[in-house]
Amino acid sequence: MPDFLFGIEPGHNVVYDIETFPNAFTLTARDAVTGRRWVFEASDRRNDLPLLRLWMDALAKSRCKLVGFNNLGFDYPVIHFIYNYVYCTVPDIYDKAMSIINTPFTNRFAHLVWDSEQVVPQIDLYKMHHFDNVSKATSLKVLEFNMRMDSVEDLPFPVGTVLTGDQIDVLEEYNYHDVVATDDFLKLSQPALKLREDLSNKFKRNMRNMSDVKVGETLLIMEMEKHGVSCYTTVDGRKQKKQTIRKSLALADVIFPYVSLENSEFRRIHQWLAAQTITETKGVFKDLKASVNGIDYNFGTGGLHASIHQTVVRSNETHQLVDVDVSSFYPNLGIKNGLYPAHLGPAFCFAYLGVYETRKTYKKKTAENEAYKLALNGAYGGSNNKFSPFYDTAYTMSITINGQLLLCMLIEQMLKIPGLSMVQCNTDGITYLCPREYLEHSREVCRWWEGVTRLELEEALYTRMFIRDVNSYIAEYKDGNLKRIGAYAYVTAIENPGTRELPHHKDWSARVVAKAAEAALVRGTDIREFIENHEDVYDFLLRTKVPRSASLEWGGEKMPNIIRYYLSTDGDFLEKVVPPRGKSGQFCKANGVSESTYLDVIDEIGEDVWDARIHTKNRSTYGERRTGIHTGSTVMICNNMQGHDFGDIDYNWYVTEAEKLVLPLIG
Repeated sequence: MPDFLFGIEPGHNVVYDIETFPNAFTLTARDAVTGRRWVFEASDRRNDLPLLRLWMDALAKSRCKLVGFNNLGFDYPVIHFIYNYVYCTVPDIYDKAMSIINTPFTNRFAHLVWDSEQVVPQIDLYKMHHFDNVSKATSLKVLEFNMRMDSVEDLPFPVGTVLTGDQIDVLEEYNYHDVVATDDFLKLSQPALKLREDLSNKFKRNMRNMSDVKVGETLLIMEMEKHGVSCYTTVDGRKQKKQTIRKSLALADVIFPYVSLENSEFRRIHQWLAAQTITETKGVFKDLKASVNGIDYNFGTGGLHASIHQTVVRSNETHQLVDVDVSSFYPNLGIKNGLYPAHLGPAFCFAYLGVYETRKTYKKKTAENEAYKLALNGAYGGSNNKFSPFYDTAYTMSITINGQLLLCMLIEQMLKIPGLSMVQCNTDGITYLCPREYLEHSREVCRWWEGVTRLELEEALYTRMFIRDVNSYIAEYKDGNLKRIGAYAYVTAIENPGTRELPHHKDWSARVVAKAAEAALVRGTDIREFIENHEDVYDFLLRTKVPRSASLEWGGEKMPNIIRYYLSTDGDFLEKVVPPRGKSGQFCKANGVSESTYLDVIDEIGEDVWDARIHTKNRSTYGERRTGIHTGSTVMICNNMQGHDFGDIDYNWYVTEAEKLVLPLIG
């Protein structure tokens, strides 16, 4: 039975969002199943806070969950504060919100409300998709663009504005718009959420708000403990992660003894690596490369990369295009070579192998199979994460250094085959063009390599590859399916959940360009004809955003900080505007001058006088900085799609962009 007072359906997820201003607080929500809407307001004209508390009690009683976007970090701590402080005022709520926003990163957990303390259990889509990771940072506004919402809206009033009654009405509609966007994203997130719900039920632990990385690490820890490998210790009554902290690491100590290279360039890299002692793991091998048969092989902590550029490679009557990838490369490197974080000991290897074998017992795409895949990946990622109980950089470098050197062993043996040429190398595999008469011989080389390394290679046959560079290409399989990478990618996580082409955190702008390029390269379609006859206007749209410290101007008019637009023959110029770094008109401070020295000299000479001791030599002054976006072209803003007929699309711009992906390859 629904809750009598609020019409709450038992067990339903309820999507919500809040807004806080000095004289107004709003919370809007809707049932993710029925669409029922709730609005709570606290202002000079209304006080719904007592009702809000009763509503939260009713949700808890009905076993509902509250779903939000960054709600663990912001929304829920605010409403938890409201729930517990019965006599709080709107200014109190605003102060609480500002204290959360202004909390230093180092103290970021100060306002967090732990699971056991929550009145209503929370599901945070922001955390679940790992958008709190710098490399995947994605706002709800970006998701509104990706989800093709009719309206992409930004906060209608500056933070800190004292609102009028009419403005509060506008705020509530904006508030609900964000709820709708969050609800839409919840629907797209159902496979990921179901996996976490299943895992939470299976393992009796709340995993709903864990990222894939965290899920994998958590499961791996549980599997380790099942095998008697403890990942934690107790110090002064507190649970602490076990870790191996290394001040330095001699790479010679982690390179496998069976690594043996013949090619002089690869041997040079091997010897150079073996002579290195490192103190960090990120960016330590900058510009390390070997040139072999006209191809540069670039080494780094992220893996080995190489490719021919700006060309088309085809299988034909005499040659076959072959791609071989190492199956579960990084996990199997560790398993087959008995690698383990030093603090966990050899027992780690048996437990890790158990995870691998357990995964194989479940069918692909099942929740269990996906979960154990995440667990396998958790060891390598955790070994380079200072917050993980798997942290040991020797494990990290053992994997990444040996992985690259072992691929070099495979490459140099392949290059002995008459007429064989390398096409690409990309972290966990290689692609080559092999004379058909030696195709079986190339497979024998693969079997030799598998015997040496005890790893397994998986073969795929391509008919064609259209290659701009190692990061952008199209590969066509024998069955006609396509693999699209980088600039040629256009299949999104909405169309194909779990795709590697365009996950939610990537830029989905102007997809018509990649589609036109593919049509031209793969099917021979004229680029202009494709673009001018393409009917999906959303594929022409782009988005851009700037931080709140900057602004966007369109034809001199200030725009929201995130906008949706298209290139237009009847639009205006778009600019990013960054305020001065110092007081406008003052001479710029020279690099390397400390703040105390600068202020001492200013006290001596005054603000408007140039002085060689503290100012730039060219006497530059602080001023507003403007940067054109699509310089030389005009755009049309369409944050709201209502009323746009799109008759003014500048097809020439899109054609030119598609030609950049096609003409260098085919001439």
